[in-house]
Amino acid sequence: MFEKIKNAINPSQNPDLTQARDVQRQHLPTLWLLGKTGSGKSSLVHAITGESHIEIGNGFEPCTLTASSYTFPKQSPLLRFMDTRGLAESGYDASHDIEQALSGSHGIVVLVKADDPEQSALLAALKQVKKRLGSTQLLLVHTAVLSSSKADRERQVAFNTQQITHLWGANVRSIEVDFAPLDAHPEQQTSVSPNSTECYHYPQLIEQLAAQIPVIGLMANHSEHASLEQQNFKALENEVLWYAGSAATTDIFPAVGLVTVPAIQAKLLHSLANQYGVEWNKRAFSELIGCMGGSFAVQYAVKLGARQVPKLIPGWGQTVAAAAAAAISFGTTYAIGRAACYYFYKKSSGEEPNPEELQALYRDALKRGKKASGYEKDH
Repeated sequence: MFEKIKNAINPSQNPDLTQARDVQRQHLPTLWLLGKTGSGKSSLVHAITGESHIEIGNGFEPCTLTASSYTFPKQSPLLRFMDTRGLAESGYDASHDIEQALSGSHGIVVLVKADDPEQSALLAALKQVKKRLGSTQLLLVHTAVLSSSKADRERQVAFNTQQITHLWGANVRSIEVDFAPLDAHPEQQTSVSPNSTECYHYPQLIEQLAAQIPVIGLMANHSEHASLEQQNFKALENEVLWYAGSAATTDIFPAVGLVTVPAIQAKLLHSLANQYGVEWNKRAFSELIGCMGGSFAVQYAVKLGARQVPKLIPGWGQTVAAAAAAAISFGTTYAIGRAACYYFYKKSSGEEPNPEELQALYRDALKRGKKASGYEKDH
């Protein structure tokens, strides 16, 4: 088995990942946005992705008769947003939209403009969703909160929260945001990031969204980076996350991951080496593995094979073991990508990689990657 794995990640290969790409796209984490027109759904997508409102508006494509979806990034998507357009239509049937949302792991976000108490269409839709899904976790986002005085805002938020919780139950988390440029509200500058392009309560919003779909926490991390190496990795992080998501998705299925996961990781290394302008050959491959520690290759081979066997157990294998395998594959792929970016950066700069620093980056990325996979909580 070790020879097969060794051959799969041999740097002379550049595997075709068309099938893995298709499978991953079919199982994208989905953030279902429910709210009236003007409630801030496009602005929420902008806050997460950084895409322009024009790109977002043009990027939504119909996925049911009453909903449209937007994938991000376009070429190698990590996340899908689903926007229900039919809330205001008489006799709106949420069943098709619910099935679309359930095609991947999902989170439900309800957006309500703070000064808009008329939410009958939204409440009718939520009633259908609850009947199908039960009182699953829901995030209530109160938008445009800075347009009202503090006293009015408190009253508006309390009323709209009561409307939602009365129907949905207690399993509702809420947050108050405003997507208008912060320089329009200078009195609030002390309570937010100094970056005026971010929305009011941006960090808290991302934290709440990541509780539903963990990968958002890594995608939307706009914190300052101490070194040029870290900045370079951040520029490539979404690509690394896409490969991690592809590895995790294919490793859900019994025995499939034994072939697909090493192939996906090999493709990732080829791509990263090319973008750093580093020649990717057997010598570079051996040096990278050496920096990761002498036992890395053996542990990699043993763990990859070991997590395939439990997935063959009927019932339990297709749930608990599959989720565990997916979380590990996501975390491992993300960590390999993080370590490789450090290695390639040092090589492209004419420096020698520090094995201890590389291994520390790998361990930290492995921990964060497993958490961001969205599968770790399932096992």
